[in-house]
Amino acid sequence: MNFPLFPIGQDPGPNFMRLLEQSGVSILETHQASSNPQLNVPHGTTIIAIRYQDGVVMAGDRRATEGHAIAHRRIEKVHPADLYSGVAIAGAAGPAMELVKLFQTQLQHYEKVEGTKLSLEGKANQLSHMVRSNLAMAMQGLVVVPLFAGYDLEAKRGRIYTYDVTGGRYEEIDYQATGSGGRDARTTIKLGFRDDLSRNDVITLAIQALYEAADEDSATGGPDIIRGIFPTVASVTEEGFQRVDDNEVSEIFNLLIGNRQSARSNRPIQGPKARSTKSTSSRSKT
Repeated sequence: MNFPLFPIGQDPGPNFMRLLEQSGVSILETHQASSNPQLNVPHGTTIIAIRYQDGVVMAGDRRATEGHAIAHRRIEKVHPADLYSGVAIAGAAGPAMELVKLFQTQLQHYEKVEGTKLSLEGKANQLSHMVRSNLAMAMQGLVVVPLFAGYDLEAKRGRIYTYDVTGGRYEEIDYQATGSGGRDARTTIKLGFRDDLSRNDVITLAIQALYEAADEDSATGGPDIIRGIFPTVASVTEEGFQRVDDNEVSEIFNLLIGNRQSARSNRPIQGPKARSTKSTSSRSKT
């Protein structure tokens, strides 16, 4: 195998994306978009990141859609970027998965060349550049909007970054949710978020937010009890990226659904029946 050689001053160094560019390899453009309105591209939503005392919890539903049809039921939207960070994807599934793989390779390439890890801020900036590289494809409908989060080893806290289609990078303070069900998920998180939430509390809040989003948004997949499909949930702390076991997620979902059923059964009687009872009582007193 022959490695490419570059003149002095043009060596791409630890930048894997620049290495591809100088080697003549197209970046994030292997998918050919078309003006044909019948082009069906799977899209994935909804993704969430919530900060807590020990780090960040990330979550995403498992559904990908093609228009109004379900394309996939088990797509993974939350991935480790490296040991101390994770990236979640929303948008066109194909380019999004390619972006994740390139991002993971870029971080590994940097670490091997430089002998040290890129800072969390540097990782966020690198992902911003990659999203910007996909702008031409986004203009043709293949939009990729990632959500990046990780544990900052220097600041000793979790941090969350969001992006727009032009590569604009924005740091969030406490939480963020994006995708077609992002608005409903954010509303649920806003109502339940506190600074003193534990890991279990944050995981429960993330699952509840996805449940509410799925209840309002057809593109967001809720828990599939029959098939045993549940959202992907992961935490990023000082100990690294850790995927939450599906059994734990299933247990929290069952508890959530049980609480909802109990709350509905304990609701007071409303509507015409209640008014009829009240009017009958009044006539009996007369």
